[in-house]
Amino acid sequence: MSGRRSAGEGTIYRRSSDSRWVGSMRHADPITGAPRRTVVYGDTRRVVVDKLKVISTRLDAGKPARDDKMTLNKFTSAWITSSLAASSRKATTKQLYAGLARNHIIGNEIGTLPMNHIKPTNVERFILQLKAKGLSESTVRQVYTIGRAIGDAAVRDGLLGSNPFALVKRPSLTPREAEFLTPEQVSSLLGAASTSRYRPLFELLVNTGLRRGEALALKWSDVDLTNAMMRVRGTLSRVDGELQVTDTKTTKSRRSIPLAAPAVATLRAVKTREASDKLRAGNLWSQTGHVFTTELGEPCDPRNALRALSTAAKTVGLHNVGLHTLRHSAASVMLTNGVPLTVVSQALGHAGIAITADVYGHVSPDVSRSAFDVLASALADPR
Repeated sequence: MSGRRSAGEGTIYRRSSDSRWVGSMRHADPITGAPRRTVVYGDTRRVVVDKLKVISTRLDAGKPARDDKMTLNKFTSAWITSSLAASSRKATTKQLYAGLARNHIIGNEIGTLPMNHIKPTNVERFILQLKAKGLSESTVRQVYTIGRAIGDAAVRDGLLGSNPFALVKRPSLTPREAEFLTPEQVSSLLGAASTSRYRPLFELLVNTGLRRGEALALKWSDVDLTNAMMRVRGTLSRVDGELQVTDTKTTKSRRSIPLAAPAVATLRAVKTREASDKLRAGNLWSQTGHVFTTELGEPCDPRNALRALSTAAKTVGLHNVGLHTLRHSAASVMLTNGVPLTVVSQALGHAGIAITADVYGHVSPDVSRSAFDVLASALADPR
């Protein structure tokens, strides 16, 4: 038994076996263009008409007729080896995202759901579960970012009409003040590291504000001691168990940095030490071109540098000191001595000045007080 149908409704009829209404619509797959047929059911003709209209609207918008029933677990596994692997993200980021996806999405409650059943409320529950596991705010935010990227890929591939992650607000981060050392503490720390092979690295970090990986990726071809300039072109990190030089964190991280006299002296001392290392190593020397190397010329492992710094810090009673603390210390000294925020932001290679202000806005109260003193003086004597 068929019923009259409006244009675009498809075919609608009542099934004799159980008296249920059935509607079917033939259409082209919005992604592949292949012919498809979608069937819906309802207890009344009105229900079927409404379902077909929803499908027609989705197709007109270039979306799939229905969201896919594949579980998020299965699609995430495929995403790791396809979309993520093919993306332009840094190798370290790909490794991080793959690990977080496997640990916190695949196997989680949300991962077992068919993709067409995931709603924004499921995503919100997922975020609460991540927080309940004791994950840090930054990790929760990263997992959300990964979930959103997976959802975007599913929409792009025609498996979903919309991304449920995109409809949920990104988890916020509590602003954290960067920890830094005073010049006196830096002096004590470097003194405690006087016999360490890594002391020159520590000196360069605190005199330039480089990131740890940027300093360890430096090659002599990046350094011009005659003109006291240095180029930052990459970052050293561990990828799949191997030390590799990858792209800088952001495009603005690729920068040239002028070297002050202490930094030049440090690098000259490193070059002299390298000549001695080469003589001792002989045929075992690896000519990698890196500035900071092992006794055999291989790039320094960041973990070994951190251990050396931690040992020196404990010797002088300093706690929670990492290699990044030296970068923060360089920034704080510049800011408290009146270096403009824009200049500090460029020196640090931040993507924007807002990042510098958020991280270091608390380190220059004296500068702020001086600014208000100038303002008050000008208003008191307008001449």
